[in-house]
Amino acid sequence: MKVAIYTYSSPESLRIKELIIQGLKQYRIQYDEQTPDIVISIGGDGTLLSAFSKYQDQLDTIRFVGIHTGHLGFYTDWRKFEVNDLVASLRNGTGQSISYPLLDMTAKFSDGQVLHKIALNESTIKNITKTMVCDVYINHELFERFRGDGLCVSTPTGSTAYNKAVGGAVMDPHIIGFQLAEMASLNNRVFRTLGSPTIFGSENVLTLRLADESSVVLTCDRDKWVLDSPSHHLVELTFKVSDKKIRFAKYRHTNFWQRVRESFIGDL
Repeated sequence: MKVAIYTYSSPESLRIKELIIQGLKQYRIQYDEQTPDIVISIGGDGTLLSAFSKYQDQLDTIRFVGIHTGHLGFYTDWRKFEVNDLVASLRNGTGQSISYPLLDMTAKFSDGQVLHKIALNESTIKNITKTMVCDVYINHELFERFRGDGLCVSTPTGSTAYNKAVGGAVMDPHIIGFQLAEMASLNNRVFRTLGSPTIFGSENVLTLRLADESSVVLTCDRDKWVLDSPSHHLVELTFKVSDKKIRFAKYRHTNFWQRVRESFIGDL
């Protein structure tokens, strides 16, 4: 087994990293940041998102483990005082994992360029100067014309993040699909959208076509692009379930709905 550690350079995170490295040496587990079998992220969900981005090309061979240094996260199962238990679990592991679906995003621009990304949480599109107008196609058939601040497309695990903040539904991560949520849509006698979160299955393709050349901000997890050049404006976005998945090492994996209750409801 080969293990990599991804963390930011805070003193506490670096201290935990050193403890893990000492434990790996004790159990003769190889440390390898280039081609690991296990990637341990130290921090929170944001740190794991960055680790996911770094190792995105190796998802077929990597399993992730998250250590949180603050509050319980949705992708982090271990606490910082459990380093010894984690390293022992690495040594005694049988290769089990639990996987979650990802979001495939393709952006096409007016100059012919194409951007392809995979999201663990969500992708968003917003107009930064005025009301955003775009046509929404489901499986290449026009469904509605959206007017509002923007749109958020999320994965099931990402449904508890920004998607929930803009009024989207919480999805069970065992559902292979994705979700579209509106941001401050205009709904009146003249303009009309569905006005509710929409959940798509694994066979569906969602396409968003911008109605004009306005400046927009496009995000994919922690990546952001400000698109305000007339010669390089966004024309179309396509979303579908990715053929890749993220895998977490199943040494100890907290139930998703337990995480939801602890994060948003608390003790009953």
